[in-house]
Amino acid sequence: MEPLSRVEVITGLPKLQQLISALSQEGVRGLTVTQVLGCGIEKGSQEYDLAAPNEMILLPKQQIAVVVESSRVDRIVELIKETLYTGHIGDGKIFVYDITNVIRIRTGEEGPEAL
Repeated sequence: MEPLSRVEVITGLPKLQQLISALSQEGVRGLTVTQVLGCGIEKGSQEYDLAAPNEMILLPKQQIAVVVESSRVDRIVELIKETLYTGHIGDGKIFVYDITNVIRIRTGEEGPEAL
């Protein structure tokens, strides 16, 4: 069975539909989008000074998760970076996790066939 990976992105709303379209065109067959609140090192501000003690401000974000064959991860990550890059704070973060198995409940299929 080919190894699987979960690619998770946390980013702002403006480019969500563009990312969904790009992933679809790349052949990603399914994804999950969750609305979340969060902040990174900038603590929710538009510009930041790490030395300044600021309280965290949670901002609305989107968490997008896809599970793909591990052999496709590099291409998917590059596509996400190309699609979301603005060069400004808030472009987001990408996380990649190993998946041990995927099982489709309806058919019992496992691994890539279950995607």
